[in-house]
Amino acid sequence: MTAHEPNQREQRQPTHQDEAPTQLATGESLAIPVVEETARIEKQVVETGRVRVRTETETHDQILRESLRSDSVAVTRVPVNRTLAAGEAAPVARVEDGVTIIPVLEEILVVEKRLVLKEEVHIRKASADEDVEVPVTLRRQRAVVERLSADGQTTDTTAQTGSEETSS
Repeated sequence: MTAHEPNQREQRQPTHQDEAPTQLATGESLAIPVVEETARIEKQVVETGRVRVRTETETHDQILRESLRSDSVAVTRVPVNRTLAAGEAAPVARVEDGVTIIPVLEEILVVEKRLVLKEEVHIRKASADEDVEVPVTLRRQRAVVERLSADGQTTDTTAQTGSEETSS
């Protein structure tokens, strides 16, 4: 074999551009490479902005007003000193014109026994209204959300009012 004569073993491998089939001698083999592609996903964290949340508390004073009722009674003793007739029923407690009257009886020993009405207890009920004022401080909080860009600059601010709280 000369340097310019091709060796049968060194036959040219076909490429995609080659249209002509390669001839192999008997007993020879041809190696064809098999290629497989794979895919891989990678993730990385990229900061696109920041958010700052803070609360602001506002206070304002308010006066709460309410009427309170109190009841009082006045007791007056009214002397009667009347002897009840024989067989007369003993007086019972009663209410006349908003006054509760409770009879007080006493038995006295005489030759005969008589029922004597000694006194009556008159009870008057009086009501009084009193207006009271109680100062309270009310607080209201607002959530302030500030959007920050990657370089720390404020890009957007929103505020939302929360619920009210009462304290004394």
